[in-house]
Amino acid sequence: MNVGTSSDGGLKKNTLYAQASKVTYDTSKNGLGSSTGPLTVSSGNWSPPPCWYAPLWDPKQFERENEEGYKEVVDDARQPSYAKQSVAQVREMYKNGEYKDYNKAKQGKGMWWGAVENPNEPDILKRLACNNKMPFWVDNGKTPPVENAIDPKVLAGLAYQQLKVPDTAIDLSPKGRQTVNLATWAWLDKATFRPVSVTASVGAPLDISATTTATPVSLKLEPGTKDAELHPASGECPIDGDGSIGTPYTKGSGDRTPPCGLTYLRSTPGGGAYKLKATITWKVKWTGTGRAGDRLPDGIFGTTQNVTVREVQAINR
Repeated sequence: MNVGTSSDGGLKKNTLYAQASKVTYDTSKNGLGSSTGPLTVSSGNWSPPPCWYAPLWDPKQFERENEEGYKEVVDDARQPSYAKQSVAQVREMYKNGEYKDYNKAKQGKGMWWGAVENPNEPDILKRLACNNKMPFWVDNGKTPPVENAIDPKVLAGLAYQQLKVPDTAIDLSPKGRQTVNLATWAWLDKATFRPVSVTASVGAPLDISATTTATPVSLKLEPGTKDAELHPASGECPIDGDGSIGTPYTKGSGDRTPPCGLTYLRSTPGGGAYKLKATITWKVKWTGTGRAGDRLPDGIFGTTQNVTVREVQAINR
């Protein structure tokens, strides 16, 4: 039985389905602007859930869903016999088998749960993974013992998928062309790099939500060539207390080592350019309904800019 995705309305008259299956997002505190982008998990194989289970029908709604589906198939002369046999077996299970009369005797005491696909999951096979489990009954107040039953933790993962953070086009001094053996200062505006967050919610009968927040913690520089020195040597520039990264160059600082930057040791060959990559690491945490909060994997987002380096010849007289 296909119970739809989080982006559709399910049964036309089933408002409960639309509430329980649809995840809504509050992105008012997300990163803004055309240059924002999604986080990439920095390590490990964690990813947001591709599908989940949610309460979709009360007993009367579930009966209507099944009976209409059964009648549609058995009355269709184009349907093969095995399809008619399959829907008949499903009907028997919920009407006269493991469950009795679609659990209508428990009306108001529980819900039928089913699979919901994550429309933002690009892999269709992963999206359909939850469809291998038939709809199942859950009493009110109970948490079903299945993986990815919708709860604040699942919502936190979905909110992670919606986070947008600003790019990392860093300011450099000197501007324009760089010079061999002359330190390049790098910094980022403190007004740009501040925490961003997204809240994911589902409505009745669960009425739960989770807020996932990403906070910038460091900038990593990759010069695009082995012929360069990094400042600091690790290439990791920490985020300052005021949210800024590095220190803008000021006149008279040419003989100092920048707190964040690099020194190119060889000019770019053939009039080309080095690909300087700047990547921000974001620490991610979440809080949710009835949960104090927990960590999610760090995320990264970076951009690459071309840097041309020249060599200035000194002449001794």
